Amino acid sequence: MHQIIRYISCFILGVCVALSISISSLEHANSKPAYYEFDYPLLIDVIDTVETYYVDKIDRQQLIDAAIKGIFTELDPYSGFLTHEDFQAINDSNKGEYFGFGFEVATDQDKITIITPFKNSPAERAGIKAGDKIIKLNDTLVDATNLQMVLTEIRQYSNNNQPISLSLQPITTKTPIQITLQPDFIHINSINSKIIDGDIGYLHLTSFQEDATDAISKQAIKWQHIPLRGIILDLRNNPGGLLDQAISIADLFLDHGRIVTTTGRIFDANEDYYASSDTIFAKIPMVVLINKGSASASEVLAAALQENHRATLLGETSFGKGTVQSLIPILGQSNAIKLTIANYSTPDGNNINTIGITPDIEISITAVTDEMNMPIIGTEKMLDNDYDKQIDSAIAWIDSREN
Repeated sequence: MHQIIRYISCFILGVCVALSISISSLEHANSKPAYYEFDYPLLIDVIDTVETYYVDKIDRQQLIDAAIKGIFTELDPYSGFLTHEDFQAINDSNKGEYFGFGFEVATDQDKITIITPFKNSPAERAGIKAGDKIIKLNDTLVDATNLQMVLTEIRQYSNNNQPISLSLQPITTKTPIQITLQPDFIHINSINSKIIDGDIGYLHLTSFQEDATDAISKQAIKWQHIPLRGIILDLRNNPGGLLDQAISIADLFLDHGRIVTTTGRIFDANEDYYASSDTIFAKIPMVVLINKGSASASEVLAAALQENHRATLLGETSFGKGTVQSLIPILGQSNAIKLTIANYSTPDGNNINTIGITPDIEISITAVTDEMNMPIIGTEKMLDNDYDKQIDSAIAWIDSREN
């Protein structure tokens, strides 16, 4: 009798396990989106048909590459597919070194615009300025619609150690110029620093790379025994970089307040970042220099300091890039996708995308060479230093705080 009961129990248990597996499999199958069943086979069928019947022989990989390219034409200009070499180049630049031409570009008013030429790069040596617009790349007319093509071609020439030819519309003149750039090894220091006038700390933040926060913290330690009467943070021609570095640097200078808010579709893209109570250079007057070449992470930092009333912004309206990109490696491949995953807003809730940040004291490129256009007090102090009158303007503002 007990043997029969055991057999019946085992049978019932087996039936239950089988039913649970069947139900689980059915739920898993039903959980797949409809495009798994319809759209993917359609895409493969299109590629197969073109490969088989097109009048000219065409490689299947070309069709796959074209399909991928087509996806990103539907997205914003900051998203794109990265080859292994592209992915490695971005990772290298975040570490402060890479091989290339030394300039960053973005779209502005339907034109491809230079955000910044990096210091001691082929672009800077050729005289390229932030705000210059690219008219042609290697005799091909370009505009905002083919930004990804421009970026891809620039990377290809860099990877192959080949020169590129650029036709530019300079920001300072109406006459186009033609230049040729040869790629070179570029090393980017996070910051350049010095003491001005004996007691003003000058920090030029060139890039938001992996060691940027650490570099500023170390410099603050070196200056801790100097009775500073002012700090100048120079973000001019800084195209941005790692968002987490911009947030942590803002936290260094702030002892309270919101730094930035990011919003996106995925859960992790929605964040409010606030400053901790620890701070450096507390109660020391601070000026932040910005211009058209200040973009992305630079704008996050500048807006955080301005809207939390920690610093006065001086210079030109910034570039206006209010989106956040993430590098997403493709599993099983050496490629990656650079994808816009969020928008960001300033502490006061402003979206600066395509608008930029307006400085508290506006000094344009032309104004700094014209004594009559100087908008703040202390022009005699500003004119002492011919190499950079915007810095002189910042010094004059610090001087005025003591009066």
